[in-house]
Amino acid sequence: MSIAVVGLNHETAPVEVRERFVFSEGEAREALAELTSAGVVREAVLLSTCNRTELYGAAGDDRTEAAQDAARALLAERAGMAPAEAERYLYRRSAQDAVRHLFRVTSSLDSMVVGEAQIQGQVREAYETALALRERGVVGPVLSRLFESALSVGGRVRSETRLGTGAASVPSAAVELARKIFGSLKGHRALILGAGQMSELALECLAGDAVENVVVANRTTRRAEALAAKVGGRSAGYEDLPRLLREADIVMSATAAPHYMLTRAMLDEVFPRGRQDPLLVVDLALPRDVEPAAGEVSGVFLYDIDDLRQIVEDNRARRENQVPDAEAIVDAAVEDFWRWYASLDVVPVLRAMRDRAERLRAAELEKALRKLAHLSPEDRAVVEALAIQLTNKLLHDPTVRLKEGVGNGRPVIADTARYLFDLTEHDTTK
Repeated sequence: MSIAVVGLNHETAPVEVRERFVFSEGEAREALAELTSAGVVREAVLLSTCNRTELYGAAGDDRTEAAQDAARALLAERAGMAPAEAERYLYRRSAQDAVRHLFRVTSSLDSMVVGEAQIQGQVREAYETALALRERGVVGPVLSRLFESALSVGGRVRSETRLGTGAASVPSAAVELARKIFGSLKGHRALILGAGQMSELALECLAGDAVENVVVANRTTRRAEALAAKVGGRSAGYEDLPRLLREADIVMSATAAPHYMLTRAMLDEVFPRGRQDPLLVVDLALPRDVEPAAGEVSGVFLYDIDDLRQIVEDNRARRENQVPDAEAIVDAAVEDFWRWYASLDVVPVLRAMRDRAERLRAAELEKALRKLAHLSPEDRAVVEALAIQLTNKLLHDPTVRLKEGVGNGRPVIADTARYLFDLTEHDTTK
């Protein structure tokens, strides 16, 4: 079985392209079921965040390219593109490169904000979405082991290095941008649209910067109330947006809406003569919440997640000395996983060896016991135990050596074992 990934991220596609590839959780479940039911991809996990959409799959050893083509077709369909057009933005990884890619993603080494903590939770959620479809065969032993290993690697990088120390999340980069525009944020008024994880991070960053007047607006007010209560803020519904926009200095939007929450027409209506004092609008959502033309309104300063890149790059430079240690953890974990993965190829050989040995042991033991009919039941039990012990001891070293050899990149050893133990192809594939 082979492992592969097809995807795009902030390095290969701008925000206006990435937002076309975004999947909601429900859409991800449907896509995974569709992809694995076709038969080419045996297991699959779909990771979709504001900075990346990636399909991880496990397929037959000779089906890697076909599996990647199937993943590309699914992603292209989601984006409303022809497969050839989508290919311009997509990357493909397979085998150890695919494993290393996932481990680096989960460790935030491949993030726009190196060291950010949110990606590990997003990888976990993607894996759990696939796990929920286990009965439909969407995820199995290979990707389960892969994603469990990836989450472990991410945890080790965070605990054993200082990669995340002082690491800016995208919302904290937005707050840093606000400080460049307003100076001190103390006393300024903030409006947060949405009440999900990104909004919660934005709220924490604003509260940490002494922003005291915060309003959380959401489609359902219960979630908005719970989030606002954490910082002593207020909650509101989207129907209050015109009034809330007039009162705000900073707007951060991170909803899951399928349409623009803020449009040029809405801002023109709220500010018919333009905004007199600066209004900073930061669009943290993908698909985007704010119509790009909204930034043309006088006094409105609109930034999306790609516009935060320079701030992110400055923060990256401060943590670069931690990257080699994190990469070393990733490299060691890739080797460990690959030894386990390679050993899967020898499992049928080991099973066939043991089956053959057990058949020979049973036949020879039966012959011997026929000649030793005078033995008591106790003595017969001793002879049977001896036969079993001899079989196990004779198989122990070849079993260990086979696993080690294949795990160390010598798959020819499995073929050698087939020859030495006279195992047919039928024996090792049944």
